[in-house]
Parts: sequence; C-alpha cells; structure tokens
Amino acid sequence: MKATPTGLAGLLLLEPKVFGDTRGFFFESWNEKEFERAGIRVKFVQDNHSRSEKGVLRGLHYQVRQPQGKLVRVTAGEIFDVAVDIRRGSPTFGKWEGARLSAQSKSMFWIPVGFAHGFCVLSDSAEVLYKTTDFYAPEHERCIAWNDPELAIDWPLSGAPALSRRDAAGVRLRDAEVFP
Repeated sequence: MKATPTGLAGLLLLEPKVFGDTRGFFFESWNEKEFERAGIRVKFVQDNHSRSEKGVLRGLHYQVRQPQGKLVRVTAGEIFDVAVDIRRGSPTFGKWEGARLSAQSKSMFWIPVGFAHGFCVLSDSAEVLYKTTDFYAPEHERCIAWNDPELAIDWPLSGAPALSRRDAAGVRLRDAEVFP
C-alpha cells in the first residue's frame, strides 16, 4: 500500500496494491500490519455504507465526543472527499484537503480524529463505505457549513448541491464547537 501524506498532519491518501486479471481484481482494503507501517494504529468498531445521487453533498460532519477517525473508500461511482482540520491548536486549523475517490481508482482517504468530513457525488450515483474508530453518537454530532466562506472549499459542483436539512443548517467554523 502506498500512503501519501497531505498538507494536513495525519491525513493520508492511500493507494492499495490491486491485483487484476481477466477475471476481475483483488485488493486488501484493510490490513492492520500494512496500516501500522503507514502510521495508522487504530481499532475500527463500525462500518458505514451510503448511496447518494449526483449532486448530493454530505457534511461537513464530526463528533465532539466519541470522535471518529474514518477510513473512506468508494465502492461504486466517484466522489470528491474533503477533510477540514478543526484542531484549534493545529498550525493548519481551518485548512482543508480534498481528493477524488472512485471505485475505479480504489484509493482511500484516512481521516484521523480532529477533522470534519464531507463529500459530494460526481458520478450519476456513488456508494461510499467507511470504517470508523468509534460508534455513531448523534448527540455529539456537529456540522460545519459546507459553503463557509472562510474555508473556501473548492467543491467541483455544477450548481447548488442537494443537502439534508441538517447539512443546510451547518454553522460556520468560527461558531463551531471544535477540538482543542
């Protein structure tokens, strides 16, 4: 597995070794030893799987208690995946990184604790599978506005995104409860 650091400490773009032939392909999406070699030493407790249509934007989500590290990959279609550093003491606080993830590339994004996460769907539809390091706790979930002008995320959208009510009500980073 190739682990490429981003401009935000701890955030990694991962490219698994894919073995393919005329029958199809095989790759390890999780191998504890390989991930430890890349500096990712975590215990996953939950897998989440979502399906969304083109133009859907989900996020920017995080949990202030029971924070979740996330290993994100796409099993069908393509997304633009975004992580925002919300660790107040970090030199990159308020900075973001984005990556195109697709079923074809099989690349994954490792998003450690301390980041808000979101994505928009670029293909006709997309299925996203992600492992988390803690359980979902709706009472601790928070949402930062996807279009916060101070973040200035360059979403590759061709119009207004389809949002949930909760995501449409996201707050600006300056007003959000964040990590110390």
